[in-house]
Amino acid sequence: MAPRCWRWWHWLGWPRIRPPSASNSTNSGFYRHFSAQKNPQICVVGSGPAGFYTAQHLLKHHTQAHVDIYEKQLVPFGLVRFGVAPDHPENVINTFTQTARSDRCAFRGNVMVGKDVTVPELQGAYHAVVLSYGAEDHRRLEIPGEELPGVCSARAFVGWYNGLPENRELAPDLSCDTAVILGQGNVALDVARILLTPHEHLEKTDITEAALGVLRQSQVKTVWIVGRRGPLQVAFTIKELREMIHLPGTRPILDPADFLGLQDRIKEVPRPRKRLMELLLQTATEKPGAGAARQALATRAWGLRFFRSPQQVLPSPDGRRAAGIRLAVTRLEGVGEATQAVPTGDTEDLPCGLVLSSVGYKSRPIDPSVPFDSKLGIIPNVEGRVVDVPGLYCSGWVKRGPTGVITTTMTDSFLTSQMLLQDLKAGLLPSGPRPGFTAIQALLSSRGVRPVSFSDWEKLDAEEVSRGQGAGKPREKLVDPHEMLRLLGH
Repeated sequence: MAPRCWRWWHWLGWPRIRPPSASNSTNSGFYRHFSAQKNPQICVVGSGPAGFYTAQHLLKHHTQAHVDIYEKQLVPFGLVRFGVAPDHPENVINTFTQTARSDRCAFRGNVMVGKDVTVPELQGAYHAVVLSYGAEDHRRLEIPGEELPGVCSARAFVGWYNGLPENRELAPDLSCDTAVILGQGNVALDVARILLTPHEHLEKTDITEAALGVLRQSQVKTVWIVGRRGPLQVAFTIKELREMIHLPGTRPILDPADFLGLQDRIKEVPRPRKRLMELLLQTATEKPGAGAARQALATRAWGLRFFRSPQQVLPSPDGRRAAGIRLAVTRLEGVGEATQAVPTGDTEDLPCGLVLSSVGYKSRPIDPSVPFDSKLGIIPNVEGRVVDVPGLYCSGWVKRGPTGVITTTMTDSFLTSQMLLQDLKAGLLPSGPRPGFTAIQALLSSRGVRPVSFSDWEKLDAEEVSRGQGAGKPREKLVDPHEMLRLLGH
């Protein structure tokens, strides 16, 4: 039987091409013959940063390439729209808009790849397919009580206040005094900041009106941000920490005992980490007189709890909702990257009415035809080339896991597009013309799916901006897909 990768080539009707090598030099002329694909049709799945950066690089470095960007939402930009905190507006949307307006690029929203159209169908219509659909799920805690009301993922909470349609009905109960966030990354600090920011500061952002209404009624006064390891292992950055420290009307709660001996240990760490540790240390050991006036006026507080791992969500007496969380006390074993938190056997109960899990995002498999490593939550790949599936690529979080910032994703996406262009130049992709969206449009039409274009998005964008102007906001996000389609006349 032929190797799996050759079976794929044959099934898709592609020529069986082996990479040129010293032992296969007779193929070099064959390669040159197929390397002149002048108008490649390329498909990108996902319109977040990974998708747009991939498209941008392809269009820049191949002047005849055409790129279609497929997106399951009616609107583009992924986590730039739905993940970035409303008080942290991102200007990369302007760059992505220029890419989408290119006459060699098209946005195809309202199309769920894997359901409305399969990946093999896309492969049959395009010379290459790049999967850039990100990490759409969250990692579960896998502890008793996780299903109780009052417990939700930070991802869903962020989606709720940012207007992600699937989270618009979340309606978190903020009638409690104390909230606990499990995880110590930037998302955890974003969520804590939104919970504690005076609502008059949020009123001028693009946070949804529904979320703002709930936050105005919030009774949350204290937020604990819990991590299983110590200060040296926190995953947030100095910008987010500095904002928390200077958040109006709040005071930090840090236990100086958690920072004993840290001064000597941070001397050898890289500069960005050293600056972060110095700020944490300074805040934890600040003398009572410093900032006392500001702290005296503070009506809300946030704190970092280290060396604690969630063990169980504790129910209320009637068992109907979360009333606290049991934390296992941990200690560190190992050094450097191998440092692990291990339970000491001791536990601590922390009363709270809201538990937000921020222990990581997770990618989902998109189509049975695409290899997927469920343990790592990524598509197995070598520099963006999907293992054993020629012509299929991946970029962003589904390629490397949910780590890094937008700049990291940009670099990663450029690398994937470079690999694709190398393969195109080497003749490793189909040589003949491909129909691209023409073929997919016919399939979608037969299945009752109506894609939306970038010009459709611009109509929705104008409507959002118009609605926001009346309230002094940059925009009021549309959150109901049915309303969006109605506005577009679909």
